[in-house]
Amino acid sequence: MKTIVWLLIGPLLFCSLSSRSVAAAEKPNIIFILADDLGAHDLGCCGSTFYETPNLDRLARDGARFTQAYAACPVCSPTRAAYVTGKWPVRTGVTDYIGAAQPEKWKRNTKLLPAPYADRLALEETTLAKVLKAAGYATMHAGKWHLGPEGFWPENQGYDVNVGGCSWGNPSGGKKYFSPYGNPRLADGPPGEHLPDRLATECAKFIEANKDRPFFVSFCSYDVHTPLMARDDLRAKYEAKRQRLGLEPKWGREGTRDVRLAQEHAVYAGMVEALDLAVGKVLRKLDELGLREKTIVIFTSDNGGLSTSEGSPTSNLPLRAGKGWLYEGGIREPLIVRWPGVVRAGMVSDTPVCTPDYFPTLIEAAGAKLPADYPGDGKSLVALLKGAAPLPERPLFWHYPHYGNQGGAPGAAIRLGKWKLIEWGEGPQVELFDLAADEGEKRNLAEREPEKTRELLDKLHVWQKETGARFATPNPGYDPAKPDGRAVPRSVPQKSKTGKAKPTTEYAMIEEPVEE
Repeated sequence: MKTIVWLLIGPLLFCSLSSRSVAAAEKPNIIFILADDLGAHDLGCCGSTFYETPNLDRLARDGARFTQAYAACPVCSPTRAAYVTGKWPVRTGVTDYIGAAQPEKWKRNTKLLPAPYADRLALEETTLAKVLKAAGYATMHAGKWHLGPEGFWPENQGYDVNVGGCSWGNPSGGKKYFSPYGNPRLADGPPGEHLPDRLATECAKFIEANKDRPFFVSFCSYDVHTPLMARDDLRAKYEAKRQRLGLEPKWGREGTRDVRLAQEHAVYAGMVEALDLAVGKVLRKLDELGLREKTIVIFTSDNGGLSTSEGSPTSNLPLRAGKGWLYEGGIREPLIVRWPGVVRAGMVSDTPVCTPDYFPTLIEAAGAKLPADYPGDGKSLVALLKGAAPLPERPLFWHYPHYGNQGGAPGAAIRLGKWKLIEWGEGPQVELFDLAADEGEKRNLAEREPEKTRELLDKLHVWQKETGARFATPNPGYDPAKPDGRAVPRSVPQKSKTGKAKPTTEYAMIEEPVEE
């Protein structure tokens, strides 16, 4: 009787197991690489002639490069929350970098008090890692997290493995970018070990350990965030290159801040190359294991390049301003997607996309289902990547009711087609730009185009109301007779212990504390 039952059930069970194995085999592996503070033009494939990024340039040649990709916020934590949830930052409540002063502790002399914000990503949020884990993926986070205190770290948000992710916004312990790190989720390596290389090594180990099942690696590099530190050999390389090319620092003015207008900072260049080398190490592991054709690789950044504070190490030209600002330099990002057999090699897209889009894109690519309560903030890019259909025109939104460390003020923005509108909280003042004709946002067309201005303002206000956005409010302690809380002196050379001025490329801005 048992033999008869097995003859009847066995083939069905085998078919079920086989189909399950085939389904697992068909699921693409996913590697999502998120740089920190990397500007839209900080890669060779994105126009830089000073920084060298051969691995990322090759990734772009093998896949798709987007020229109109955006971060969900001009500072880090909100964008990171948007990446892992697929929601606009206003929905998660994380609208400023975690660690910024809340309004009740505000001490700067500014016209407005910043809005309150959530200082952690709620555990109730459905993260990308939770969805992919439920779909059979092994999940790993490596590097920067910055989405709350212990108890709200990656291991609490759907990641099987967490290497280096904690409350830090930048390397804050030990010798920062070099071991000993003093990181509560990363054991120290040999003295002098370099953080980006170590994190890449950990990613490679995870990939090898999970090579026979679908995996999701979220590699959130600490580079190129301050402190500005590079390997000695890389710094020397770019100091020599700077001299060989005859490059010198150039400065402009953005509001009350100096803004760097040339890419020639040797230390920053060394950090960019270290990031590229780390990416290369992870990609080589895929090649070594024969997993290249089975793996989606996405590379982007969390906000624009740092150009108006904390050393102002990079230039975002032709884009205006940088990190902390709602101008293009603060929110435009590099974006590269390699998906062998799906994405045409060498594809270049000028379709506007934004951080929340990665959530539905990767869930669809994995054959998983979106959460039933997903608000639809992000749109899947799968059809676009396949070349099957363009992404319908839709508005992109930003809401940043805070004063950043970089000189920007509270405001909100909307982009629809070629048009971009910014509504500043101080004033209020509205700016309208035609990005197709004026990528550098130099000509405010708000008065010349009143109908378009009103149309975009109305859409922005409806969205703010629908998402429950919080706003900056008048500061009762503001004293117009005192210096503006956003103003800082122009850059001045720092003096060395010998009394001689340090090289102008190493100028440091005099300003508020560095973002943590």
